[in-house]
Amino acid sequence: MAIEILRYAAFTDRPEGGNPAGIVPDARGLDDARRLAIAAELGYSETAFLEPRGAREYDVRYFSPLAEVPFCGHATIAAAVALAERDGPGGLRFRTRAGLVPVETDRVDGRIRATLTSVAPRVEPVPPALLTQALQALRWRSDELDPALPARIAYAGARHLILAASSRERLARLDYDFDALQAAMLEADLTTVALIWRQTPHVFHARNPFPVGGVVEDPATGAAAAAFGGYLRALALVDPPAQITIHQGHDMGRPSRIEVTIDATRPEIRVGGGAVRLAETTVG
Repeated sequence: MAIEILRYAAFTDRPEGGNPAGIVPDARGLDDARRLAIAAELGYSETAFLEPRGAREYDVRYFSPLAEVPFCGHATIAAAVALAERDGPGGLRFRTRAGLVPVETDRVDGRIRATLTSVAPRVEPVPPALLTQALQALRWRSDELDPALPARIAYAGARHLILAASSRERLARLDYDFDALQAAMLEADLTTVALIWRQTPHVFHARNPFPVGGVVEDPATGAAAAAFGGYLRALALVDPPAQITIHQGHDMGRPSRIEVTIDATRPEIRVGGGAVRLAETTVG
């Protein structure tokens, strides 16, 4: 059976930007081993596997080259844009391992844009031992953290350790111990480490190491952006309703722009952006 595979870069309007994702529009009949093999062959941080279950509704699972993850934001945006280009813009319902994720798609200036609504976020303290392990693996000193944005674990479909750098220069220098950070993250059930620098109250720069997926760094991370939106609200660092912009991938040469909306009356976080088709292939 030939398997259709789409490739899109999310959170960008040009192929050389954003975060590439694989998309299998119809993954019915594929077992976990086959999905993992496809994700590993593609080599992207995640590939989304969709199973149609009704009108504009899909079961969606996400695989990195090493393992399944409960939720992936950039592959969700990429898949939604791909479906909207095929079927027309409108609402979609993605049933993920983390829960139901509605996605709205529309056409803006001739391009399809998608906005997902996360599951309800939550924020928790970071165990001191984990913080020590993470900083050692990252080769960061504690005085290089921004005390105004304290370390937390944030969730909006997947768990992320949020660490804020005190300077853009510190964020730009990413040279970490892959194995040590991977071990600490696996023990704490973390999907990425979200490294943040605050440029203004509503503009942030981010980098996201992803060693648990076999990837050194993500150039755009929608799941972490949703979790970060929940973090900002929980710590009263923004006054909802608020819109923030996250720039990511610039230090990798794949610039990405993620728009995050924090509502005043609902807990879920909205994350939006565009996506660009890269290629289409089939495998046997």
